Amino acid sequence: MFDALTEKIEGVFKKLRGHGKLSEANIEEALREVRRALLEADVNYRVVKTFIDRVRVRAVGLEVLKSLTPGQQVIKVVHEELIHLLGDRHHALAFSNIPPTVFMVVGLNGAGKTTASAKLARFLKSKGRRVVLVAADVYRPAAVDQLEILGRSIDVPVHRGAEGADPVDICAEALAAARNGNADTLILDTAGRLHVDEEMMAEVERIRARTSPHETLFVADAMTGQDAVNAAAEFKRRLDFTGVILTKMDGDARGGAALSIREVTGVPIKFVGTGEKVDALEPFHPDRMASRILGMGDILSLVERAEQAVSVEQAAALEQKLRKEGFSFEDFLEQLQQVKKMGPLDQLLDMIPGAGRALKGLQLDDRAFVHVEAIIKSMTREERRRPNIIDGSRRRRIAQGSGRNVQEVNRLLKQFQQMQKMMKNLGRMKPGRGMMGMFR
Repeated sequence: MFDALTEKIEGVFKKLRGHGKLSEANIEEALREVRRALLEADVNYRVVKTFIDRVRVRAVGLEVLKSLTPGQQVIKVVHEELIHLLGDRHHALAFSNIPPTVFMVVGLNGAGKTTASAKLARFLKSKGRRVVLVAADVYRPAAVDQLEILGRSIDVPVHRGAEGADPVDICAEALAAARNGNADTLILDTAGRLHVDEEMMAEVERIRARTSPHETLFVADAMTGQDAVNAAAEFKRRLDFTGVILTKMDGDARGGAALSIREVTGVPIKFVGTGEKVDALEPFHPDRMASRILGMGDILSLVERAEQAVSVEQAAALEQKLRKEGFSFEDFLEQLQQVKKMGPLDQLLDMIPGAGRALKGLQLDDRAFVHVEAIIKSMTREERRRPNIIDGSRRRRIAQGSGRNVQEVNRLLKQFQQMQKMMKNLGRMKPGRGMMGMFR
């Protein structure tokens, strides 16, 4: 996400840092390059103009030009204005004091509303909410079946209407059932529509009138760039939605929708979809996203993912093993599976300041995890606990059993030995400062 934009802006910043002093001409040249980078990222041209004007006013002020580190001051200004562009602060969902809370999910055909609805349901369930998904898309073939499959995968019930039922009635029935106490949160998965489709827009307006949703969430496909922004503006005019969910942010999106939609509609982005899996939904934080765009990383989000993947009990158990210097391949396999839960490698590295720049050009293949798992699982229990007993014949057997070659087995064993040494050093640290202790 934002790879091309980040690379170009980092190039501009590198030039700025190279100047001992800055003049208005230096700053103007840098802003021209930033403007070009934003336009190439498919950011709305009016948004780009407003953003550059705001940065210019602050960057050519005496505070920057007379600073001992003017380049750093300009970067600080760009960072702060980028946060402002993205929405200043995180906006959480609004819940009703009297249950149930109703969230209506709307958007264009193909934007990913059904998947986004299921992701939102899983997120809210993890926060202790009793959620019911409502299948209000009766037009797209298999839409209801898709929602039911997703609902089963996250153990969330799905309310579906009778064959041929009106979507407005389906939503009203689900709301009546929820009021009887079977749920405190309803998510209405409405049908996709073109914003020029008067009949479909009228239908979603009727659903809103019957159910009075506490939030109307517009799902925008980040891959469509300015088309998503134009659609959002029209939906805002008709429905006055309260939040945005940006989907497919893990793809080759240039970032234009994310950087434009808040400024154009005045509505906050509340969530971003970062993958296809049902757990790949993150609350949107403007400051964290601005830091990622500028190549500064996002340690807070990385820590939050780590906390979700690793329980306190698991971290404490690992710390005890480190103190006894008993880190084995079984522990390594467990750690590997926990890292996989945190998301794709390239996303994790983007959150570490400087990692993306340092590893630029390196091909990160998550399938390498699968190969390592296969090798470890081909070992006997005794071999996992005491890898020093793995001789030549055992290595050949492990290679054959895992479908890999002996060289890969040798490489993994060597890397594991090096990791054991590092773990021993971590294990000698003071309590609470072991590997997972660093995340507390």
